[in-house]
Amino acid sequence: MGRGRLRASDADREQVIDTLKTAFVQGWLTRDQLGVRAGQALVSRTYAELAAVTDGIPAGLIGVVGPPALPVGRVQKPASKKVAAWTACVIIPAALGAAFLTYYGGFFVLFLLAFTGLTMTSKR
Repeated sequence: MGRGRLRASDADREQVIDTLKTAFVQGWLTRDQLGVRAGQALVSRTYAELAAVTDGIPAGLIGVVGPPALPVGRVQKPASKKVAAWTACVIIPAALGAAFLTYYGGFFVLFLLAFTGLTMTSKR
């Protein structure tokens, strides 16, 4: 009864509704019971009222849901502007190289693109 008089949060109400949905899917509640109990959960103010909503549901379904598990894989960092600029300086000349090298001054254009990339990425 000590915790029963404490006010329940919106997250607690949502957790109870999720429990009710699980009980419905597993056949512990009918559709009408789900609707009535979900309505009661939404207007419940205390933990005692929320506990009354889950009466008759097996204790295994009324577990405390913890935070979601962290991904096991490596988390990718966002690419820095410097890396993006260097990549652009490598890809653009390579892609345009075939077209520009057939004309006079193509090497000069590639040199200007590389110089622009170096200027953008260098520290002041």
